[in-house]
Amino acid sequence: MDNDTLLDPEIRAFIRRSADSYPGEAVDHTIEQQRAFYNDSVAQFREPRPEVVEVSEATVGYVQVRIYSAGDPTRTVLYCHGGGWVVGDLNSHDDICAEICAQTGYRVVAVDYRLAPDHQHPAQFDDAYAVAEWIAQEFPGGMVLAGDSAGGALVACVAHKARGQIEGVLGQVLIYPVLGPEVDRGSYIEHAEAPMLTRADMSMYNKIRTGGEMPAEADPTLLPLMDTDFAELPPTVLFSADVDPLRDDCRDYRDALKEAGVKVHWTNEEGLVHSYLRARTTSSKARDSFERISVAIEALGQELWGWD
Repeated sequence: MDNDTLLDPEIRAFIRRSADSYPGEAVDHTIEQQRAFYNDSVAQFREPRPEVVEVSEATVGYVQVRIYSAGDPTRTVLYCHGGGWVVGDLNSHDDICAEICAQTGYRVVAVDYRLAPDHQHPAQFDDAYAVAEWIAQEFPGGMVLAGDSAGGALVACVAHKARGQIEGVLGQVLIYPVLGPEVDRGSYIEHAEAPMLTRADMSMYNKIRTGGEMPAEADPTLLPLMDTDFAELPPTVLFSADVDPLRDDCRDYRDALKEAGVKVHWTNEEGLVHSYLRARTTSSKARDSFERISVAIEALGQELWGWD
């Protein structure tokens, strides 16, 4: 498919600007080089934190977290960053977390989970889950789980495991998340060569995280669509980018949750690509989607459901 025809000039400019520091052949470089490319690319788009946001850091066991607050927050957002479980850190999504804090008024706790291949699965899940347990004890007012891309997978897996284990999980907001192991159908084929993320990229990240092939047995701590039980999950709002191999994961997860009687809503953002959160200041479509994301996080934190 000619993905370029689906994109407006603002998004095409975002893609070109990203490519200046994160080349399309980055997967052929070492992990250290990929991380350097990613950090350089992210730095081009980083915005200053809103002045109302205060930031502190803490260590949960051995996991570093960054805590954003504005005023006297009544709810907490656990946020896991994207990056294929291989790249990214507290700095890569610092401005995004700060803006979510400012827009919702909620405390945001960003998780600096261990990265593959230095630490393979289930290290990333274990870190995210440990922070969720800590939030429930430290800030018991209620928690919304949120994350983008690989981070969306992590928080969704946390939501599955947390049932009956962690109190106060009020909802989850998943932003262009990877949710299932299947890479041979649907949007993975339709948008196999999409800008910002390709099917080959996703296959590589899966292998790096697991140390090889996907496990033969279903593991819902690896990817949530590997679970067989979708009942009693928290209310869920999904955002996919239309020009993205991961798009149909949101559709499949929505269908699984809906069949299990869970409140779920899926927004497919037409004309957007993977990682579009970084384009929120230069693309009107990305900016509008970020506003919808913030509204969803705030609504779930107030236990409001406005999508029926």
